[in-house]
Amino acid sequence: MTSPMMWHPATQVLTKDDQAFDPATLSWAVQSVGPEAGEPVTPGEALRRLAETHRLRRVPIGIIGPREATAEQCRIAEAMGLELARHGLQMLCGGKSGVMEAACRGHARGGGLPIGLLPDEEWHAANPHVAIPIATGIGPARNAIIARACLVLVAIGGGVGTLSEMALGLQFSRLVLALADAPHIDGVARLASVDEVLERIAGRILSAV
Repeated sequence: MTSPMMWHPATQVLTKDDQAFDPATLSWAVQSVGPEAGEPVTPGEALRRLAETHRLRRVPIGIIGPREATAEQCRIAEAMGLELARHGLQMLCGGKSGVMEAACRGHARGGGLPIGLLPDEEWHAANPHVAIPIATGIGPARNAIIARACLVLVAIGGGVGTLSEMALGLQFSRLVLALADAPHIDGVARLASVDEVLERIAGRILSAV
């Protein structure tokens, strides 16, 4: 049986056995924490506590999906973006319409600053909820940058473009997760809810334990 992670409210430190988590480097190291009591937390709870300290390194989480999205895909994407913001996580997407716009809307509503990595030559092509538009001017080739830059990719629906990003994510050894009716690819975990995705993201961030 593995030991639980422990959160120490007095010092705002996350520990496991004799190690403490460094939110700046997203790594664990042996550290003397002191005698104060801690409380057991799940990975998702640990992530929320770390976010409240404003010391968590904001490595991007990618949301990918179609421009022509269904209402259900947009609903899930907006909820995903909102929860990423509430957990102190930086969101990066392609910055266009559909799933991307819905995710940006949710992230912005939660107090986040969504980044849009655009295929276009000018930032004005971003959807209105993108806080940080980055115009690459390289068209679909920007998919490779999204896959490389993100710690985790979450696919919500999608077609050929989304499929390429998922495949690139696997090639770059990223954790790739699927929601709704995202394309089926070997090696991609298909999950049923936003909460399950958040637990998997938290587990990846805390995976050095």
